[in-house]
Amino acid sequence: MNSLGLKLAPPISLFGKGQGTTTSKKNDKTLFGGKGANLAEMSSIGLSVPPGFTITTECCQFFCDPKTWDQQLPPMLWEQILTAVGTIEHNMDMQFGNPQNPLLLSVRSGASISMPGMMDTVLNLGMNDEVCQGLAEKTGNARFAWDSYRRFLEMFGNVVLDIPRVLFEEEIDNIKYERGVYQDSDLAVEDLQLVVQRFKAVYADQNLEFPQDVTEQLSLAIGAVFKGWMGPRAVKYREVENIRNLLGTAVNVQSMVFGNMGETSGTGVCFTRDPNNGEDELFGEFLINAQGEDVVAGIRTPKPISELASVMPEVYAEFKSNTDILEQHYGDMQDVEFTIQEGKLFMLQTRNGKRGGEAAVKIAVDLVEEGLVTQRQAINKVLPEHLDQLLHPRFADVESKDYKTAVMAKGLPASPGAAVGRLAFTNEKVVENKQNGIPSILVRDETSPDDVEGMYDSEGILTARGGMTSHAAVVARGWGRPCICGCTALNVDEENGEMTITTEDGQTKTFKEGEFISLNGNAGEVLEGKQLVAPPAITGDLKTFMGWVDEARSIDVLANADTPADAAEARKNGANGIGLCRSEHMFFQPERISQVRQLILGNDEQQTEALEQLLSFQRDDYEGIFKAMDGLPVTVRLLDPPLHEFLPPLEDEEIISGLASQLGVSVDEVKEQVKASEEVNPMLGLRGCRLGITKPAIIEMQVRAILEAALNAIEKGVDARPDIMVPLVGKVEEFQDQAALIRSVAEQVFQERGKKCEFKVGTMIEIPRAALTAHKIAKEADFFSYGSNDLTQMTFGYSRDDVGTFVPKYLEKGILEDDPFVTIDTEGVGQLIKLAATEGRAANPGLKIGVCGEHGGDPRSVRFFSNEADLTYVSCSPFRVPIARLAAAQAAVEKAGE
Repeated sequence: MNSLGLKLAPPISLFGKGQGTTTSKKNDKTLFGGKGANLAEMSSIGLSVPPGFTITTECCQFFCDPKTWDQQLPPMLWEQILTAVGTIEHNMDMQFGNPQNPLLLSVRSGASISMPGMMDTVLNLGMNDEVCQGLAEKTGNARFAWDSYRRFLEMFGNVVLDIPRVLFEEEIDNIKYERGVYQDSDLAVEDLQLVVQRFKAVYADQNLEFPQDVTEQLSLAIGAVFKGWMGPRAVKYREVENIRNLLGTAVNVQSMVFGNMGETSGTGVCFTRDPNNGEDELFGEFLINAQGEDVVAGIRTPKPISELASVMPEVYAEFKSNTDILEQHYGDMQDVEFTIQEGKLFMLQTRNGKRGGEAAVKIAVDLVEEGLVTQRQAINKVLPEHLDQLLHPRFADVESKDYKTAVMAKGLPASPGAAVGRLAFTNEKVVENKQNGIPSILVRDETSPDDVEGMYDSEGILTARGGMTSHAAVVARGWGRPCICGCTALNVDEENGEMTITTEDGQTKTFKEGEFISLNGNAGEVLEGKQLVAPPAITGDLKTFMGWVDEARSIDVLANADTPADAAEARKNGANGIGLCRSEHMFFQPERISQVRQLILGNDEQQTEALEQLLSFQRDDYEGIFKAMDGLPVTVRLLDPPLHEFLPPLEDEEIISGLASQLGVSVDEVKEQVKASEEVNPMLGLRGCRLGITKPAIIEMQVRAILEAALNAIEKGVDARPDIMVPLVGKVEEFQDQAALIRSVAEQVFQERGKKCEFKVGTMIEIPRAALTAHKIAKEADFFSYGSNDLTQMTFGYSRDDVGTFVPKYLEKGILEDDPFVTIDTEGVGQLIKLAATEGRAANPGLKIGVCGEHGGDPRSVRFFSNEADLTYVSCSPFRVPIARLAAAQAAVEKAGE
């Protein structure tokens, strides 16, 4: 191990036939990958696993690093690989490369985190001209031998030598056309021999030669799988899924078992529960006389797993027993691959199954009810993105006449949800549309891993071929994209940019790229035009699950809400209050913006009149918010943005003219005043508490509106709990000035009304100086709320309005790991937050501390705020509240070491 430079483990671990009991365990996924660790686990619990070995992820790291192995397999490692192959030969009583008794191998990737369809697989490795002839003679099944050979030529050429797969597909399609057959399985032995001949010609056309030496095949295949870790589609998938800090992929070399040896053989993929709705029934597909790639590639449309019970009842019973054992062992729904060779079942892989949002919640609840996991363990079975899927709109009324008449065709409901978008037939078109803000439906004959970027950027996916476990289906479910596969009524003409749907009555409808269609992933329905969608609700299993979430979390989740409607939505989604009510957002309605402009540009009398009007507007708004949040805190931030943001652009002559008439002055005078209000750097200019200090009448109006609204609400039986927040404080003296003004207005209001109400006065910590002097401010304030957007902006010196010009390049080059305006920068901004919290609580032990920037809804940021910064609450948009609740619960479970 040392001479190879490896530090973590020996490079190779065996599995199968009693192996795997002392090496690869399920908690060794970091080194052996999910596939390798699970193969060892399945071996150790007695399932029938073909023997093989795993080359560790650390070897991948060394292989890809030009400073270590530089994409070469060291001789010492190669010797150990050949020794491990010898172990497989002994267990299988076969010999690698021997035509009389040939051992064939599969070479597969397997990272510690599942990446369906993104990595590489080579089957039937060890085939060459002599082995093909020997295999035909040994098995007495020439068709099986030549079928295996042509599959290997295609996979090896594509995965190892980068020959485009379409070149092979064109050749076999041409031969099927010449022979008048549709399925690969309909080709005769002579046809397959011709396929092999033409596949070899493809190699020659690419100036490549197929290696007849089986050890050379193995060496090249292992290297190709390692190289695939840094391939574009794998890199893109990790970027999209936010997968990082992995050593690489493991390589699993395993004895082949064959599903293409005739009518008593087959292959399949199966989930132990339905990954769409979570129902406790096997959900999968199989093909007779086929190999595994046929099922997931969508080349043939497979049969549902339930039909295996009638085709091979004994095999089905054994398979069902195995899936029960796996669920009991792993405590989760499993995604299983299997092969049947001449009536004998082999388990090739198991992993925790990818699932959609609805299924994730139901499975988590059911696992608890079945006693397989605890409630706190179940919390980690649901990902934040699962809730995101559940909280997306669905079609409003699927029973309406308009909806039903819009249904044109049906396919397999591969991934649930509603999608509406413009037709796009290429990966590139979807990406282009996304950049231009145009929603797309990606339509393909079948998707491949090369389509990953377009799949991610699409609203939904529609394919003509493929089944429920095809590449499109698995990836779409993982990303929450509605998907319909195997829509046989669909004909895609990518070259001409159009698709044709054949309806049930035999009529055809043609649609051009850019036209709208809708997909119902729950029902597998393809609909014409744009269908109406409706918001979701938290009911049933989701309500039960979120109850467990709230019991587990140790941090409150509030919402950023600026209107009574926003507040009602936040409460419906489980918010514990409002952490940020941005008063300026109430000013942009047409009837109000004119009053704000009058306040800024008018004379004293006009300013007083505008303040009275705005007081009435704001008081009504706040009263509605207090009513919606009855019994929960409502934190109102006083006016924050620069006043010039409320003024019209000089080129808008119509608004300028109307404003001049409103103020009784000339257009030129208004333009001069607008120009005079402009600042060189408004984000650092007259805004926040500086505005309140220089124009106290605005703050007086706002505080009066808040407290009068609270008193009005209390009189109507509402438990109103106002918190008033001063923005952009950098010095304690600024806060002291504004707090004194707020309390003075409060005394006036209480005296006038003859009643009082409880309220708190706090500040936003969004300037680095405020974080550094938090101990002083905390002595004066009732609460802190981190304005993490501005705090990030000022700490980095990045304008958040301009980061798009350079942050993507920073991310690409690794200068930044994350966009700091999406996920909190724990090394810099996070340290300021921790410092301010520690110093603030030392000065004021009862200080309530939260965060109200966009980071409050980011799961990884929530983990930091909960477990490291020890905040009281996070606040986020109303629609992100359930996600933040889940993230907070998962953080609490992690902190407790569960």
